[in-house]
Amino acid sequence: MGTPIFRGYDREALDREYDNRRKVANAAEILAWYAEQSETVRRALHWKIDEAYGSTPGERLDILPAARTGAPVQVFIHGGYWHRLDKADFSYVARGFAPSGAAVVVINYSLMPAVTLDELVQQCRASIAWVYRHAPSFGGDRNRIFISGHSAGGHLVATLMATDWSTFGAPVDVVKAGCAISGLHDLEPIRLCYLNDVLKLTVEDVRRHSPVLLPAPRAGALLLAVGDREGPEYTRQTDDLAAAWRKQGFAAEVMTLPDDHFTIAAKLGDPASALSRAILGQMGA
Repeated sequence: MGTPIFRGYDREALDREYDNRRKVANAAEILAWYAEQSETVRRALHWKIDEAYGSTPGERLDILPAARTGAPVQVFIHGGYWHRLDKADFSYVARGFAPSGAAVVVINYSLMPAVTLDELVQQCRASIAWVYRHAPSFGGDRNRIFISGHSAGGHLVATLMATDWSTFGAPVDVVKAGCAISGLHDLEPIRLCYLNDVLKLTVEDVRRHSPVLLPAPRAGALLLAVGDREGPEYTRQTDDLAAAWRKQGFAAEVMTLPDDHFTIAAKLGDPASALSRAILGQMGA
């Protein structure tokens, strides 16, 4: 064993803990399923594709309008450790949300290292402000916006929940509830493992963008979902955020599911799954 660098992990062990594609034997198969199912869903339903919420090519979102006006809006944020994947891989989540009558929005953001984490987070905030302004144009109720995201998207959900929305022209409670799935809420181990060869996170990045270090949200509710086969660090990430924000008086609920890092996100394609039902419950759907 090498020299411990984080909570008893040496570099090799920390790399293993966060290398989900190696931990899950059929990861490539599940990722291909995401993309294939998403293509099918885009062909079957009437989407508005690549709507611009900002000036750069990464600032685009896909919208599945609601069938009626005044519907709740579910915004999904993809993962990929901030440097991989695309909104086009996650259109399938509409299967979990749209049958309830909700409008569904799947956002993109510019990937690292082409942008900094500062810029990536600001883009995601801008996307929510855009949805707030434009929700009525696709049948949505701007006063019923909900968000969910997987992995790095889970980190972004928590970050958005903790955002001061006054600087974006949106009310403090613009996000009514969020679900962070397999989220990364303490970025220090990310800075110390193989991922930082690409991400180039600094100590200051960790301080600014680790939800465990941020003031708890001033409004809304947060569900933290994690798979029981994801490994101890993912469980710790989830439990630590719940504990940190509970100390500040914010009630965050933890939900443990019988999944690995990739099957848990696949459950969003099934409106009857426990995860989809929990998110639909947040929406009152």
